[in-house]
Amino acid sequence: MTFSTRAENLWEPRLAREEDVPQLETLIPLSVRALQASFYSPAQMNAALGTIFGVDRQLIRDGTYFVVEMEGQIVGCGGWSLRRSLYGSDRERRGEDPRLDPASDPARVRAFFVHPEFARRGIGRSIMDACKKAIVAAGFRKIEIVATLAGEPLYASFGCKVVERFEIPMANGLRLPVVRMAKSFQKSQL
Repeated sequence: MTFSTRAENLWEPRLAREEDVPQLETLIPLSVRALQASFYSPAQMNAALGTIFGVDRQLIRDGTYFVVEMEGQIVGCGGWSLRRSLYGSDRERRGEDPRLDPASDPARVRAFFVHPEFARRGIGRSIMDACKKAIVAAGFRKIEIVATLAGEPLYASFGCKVVERFEIPMANGLRLPVVRMAKSFQKSQL
């Protein structure tokens, strides 16, 4: 897939729709295998694909997941959640994930993936800006993220601080190192 060039500041996220799922299911493994390769082994990436790295349709149904398109193709995605899950696809989830209370719980920032040809061009930043505005509009004043090692710099650039480093257990005894990050903010910080 070859794309024409585009100025970084023109990325405009839109809310994802159910019909975007096939493109997301293609984009996610492409993004993971290219952009996470410096941080995780092929075995770790393969074990995480589909369960940790995958589509969560609940985010789409809730209207909290964004995509960025180029020439009709999705080249980036990411979102936030008003649900309990910190990460992962909906593949093994049974039922609806419980809602968070904006007065006491942090919103979750979730599932950012960018096409490798568009890495570091501002797509993640544009989606994070859209998420931040929507999170504040929904009444949340804190965010929490379980970031990949590759994603940590993006979230740090938004003022998110490392809370802890831990490993997510996966199949075959594999573990995925990740970073829990958090930030509190006021409406005036937008």
